[in-house]
Amino acid sequence: MTSSKLRALALLCLCSAAVASCGPAEIPTGIHDPMEERNRGAHEFNKEVDKAFIDPAARGYDTITPEPVQEGINNFADNLDVPMDVVNQVLQLRIGRALKNTARFAINSTVGIVGIFDVARKMGIEQDDTDFGETLHVWGVREGRYVEATFIGPTTSRDMAGIFVDLAANPIRWVVGSPERFLDIGADVGSALSTRSKRRDLIDSILYESADSYAQARMIYLQNRRFKLRGGKSGDYIDPYANSEESQNASAAQDGTDPYSDPYSDPYSE
Repeated sequence: MTSSKLRALALLCLCSAAVASCGPAEIPTGIHDPMEERNRGAHEFNKEVDKAFIDPAARGYDTITPEPVQEGINNFADNLDVPMDVVNQVLQLRIGRALKNTARFAINSTVGIVGIFDVARKMGIEQDDTDFGETLHVWGVREGRYVEATFIGPTTSRDMAGIFVDLAANPIRWVVGSPERFLDIGADVGSALSTRSKRRDLIDSILYESADSYAQARMIYLQNRRFKLRGGKSGDYIDPYANSEESQNASAAQDGTDPYSDPYSDPYSE
């Protein structure tokens, strides 16, 4: 690494320290959705894309791809995301987490054959995932308005910026030549199709059986995103797509709410 790059890296770390010292942004309790009409249009578009392309592709992928191969692709995709996790954790000044993820990446990239096998997990080193949207939160950037982006789905204006930074700044693309540098995108597509197939029943119930699928998706996204930003760990994260009844009851156990109450009422109104 040249001296100019080292100086730039040092300057970036100093700036991160200065910004992070201001404290994270306050996590809101309401829903700020001034673009709801446009967002609902994007939501309906995304549902049509899912119905016409994504769900059929997921069914086909699940049919022709053996389970061990799917698991290997999912592990490979997760492993390629780790370097960007490390960058974000350094920017967040969470050095312990960055070191743990660095060790995880080193183990899985070597012993685990470029991440196809998750050897680190068997050693007790779980992935501590993050993103640039969380980095912006740590730096004090507010959540902003709720957005349903075409082809992306539920997000916020802050997290939307984070998505593009994570895609552009992944260190894998700095060190790997073309076309190999885009392997992570292909692996992420395979992983997404696998997830869509495995969680079909609940995803379909949200998108196609809910009285208001837009409000339901918005509620699930904001609740889970804010839960993570408050410090929720992967072990106690309430995944809305894991199992419908299981997820509702687990969520109720945490916050004391009735799992059978009206899911379309505003959860932040009280």
